[in-house]
Amino acid sequence: MNSLRLVFSNLRYFTPVFLFATLNILYGTWAIYIPKITAKLQLSEGELGFAVFFMALGTLCTIPFVPRFIKNIGLGRAVLFAVIGFCVLIIQPFLASTYVLLCASLFGVGIFSGLLDVTINTLVTEIERRDEVHFMSVSHGFFSLGGMLGAGLGSLLMPYIALPKWHIAGVSALLILINLLLCKHYFSIKAAAHEETSSFKLKNLRPLVGLALIGFLVMAAEGAIVDWSALYMEQVTLASAALAGLGYTIFNGTMAIGRFFGDAISASYGSRLIIIVGSFIAAIGFGIILSGSTIYALLGFGAVGLGLSIVVPELFRYSGNLKGIRA
Repeated sequence: MNSLRLVFSNLRYFTPVFLFATLNILYGTWAIYIPKITAKLQLSEGELGFAVFFMALGTLCTIPFVPRFIKNIGLGRAVLFAVIGFCVLIIQPFLASTYVLLCASLFGVGIFSGLLDVTINTLVTEIERRDEVHFMSVSHGFFSLGGMLGAGLGSLLMPYIALPKWHIAGVSALLILINLLLCKHYFSIKAAAHEETSSFKLKNLRPLVGLALIGFLVMAAEGAIVDWSALYMEQVTLASAALAGLGYTIFNGTMAIGRFFGDAISASYGSRLIIIVGSFIAAIGFGIILSGSTIYALLGFGAVGLGLSIVVPELFRYSGNLKGIRA
């Protein structure tokens, strides 16, 4: 819990973790309104899935160019550009009047999501290096906490807000204001220069393949819950609109708890055991979700969140300690 005390005692550390929360507050708000957007545009499940694919495509197209972007304008400036851009772009799917516009807007959301994701992780890594502190796991915990806040508070407000676009616009405007007030704590930071190295050997790639596959499956599972949980709750478990976002809220809540205690658990049991046990718990959780019962589905979402909570951080930690691999 030393990391929690660190971020709450100094704005230099709280500001980066709030960036993580910002990203998922907006994702949480988006998630609870997916059924309404689907109904407005009269989309089939296949059409929705294809539209969401454009978000992932935008992220994939962006990530290779982020390091050069950071180098050209500076890390702090890149972070501020990314967070403001994401706050603005996330509103666009709510305004889309056609399927084509929805796909295009989600592609834009994906671009800025990828940019923000990479830059804020780089920012935390750089601050950790400079100050010799550790708060990466807590940062990811605040990401989960943000999702819980966005979906939970959003579900409570949903019955009182006639148009979803006003909800997301209000949340985005508030987050832009807060981040503008906090950006002075990182705006001038530049990422450390790294020397190019040719010491990587092809044989060192083999152990990374399995870890990359696990990471892909975990992130795909997280993405599925973001994009489909509310729709599943409404259409399969027949939950009310107010309860539809509760699955995503519980998922993020248990994930936040796991990540806040992740460093201590890792020190006690090691990365390998955590990855295995966490994946097993998540698999059981998905089985419970498929029961079709509202109550059991909520319990299942909680189990998945707890199981996956520190798998991705441990994958980074484990791969970074492999012989011949440099993070």
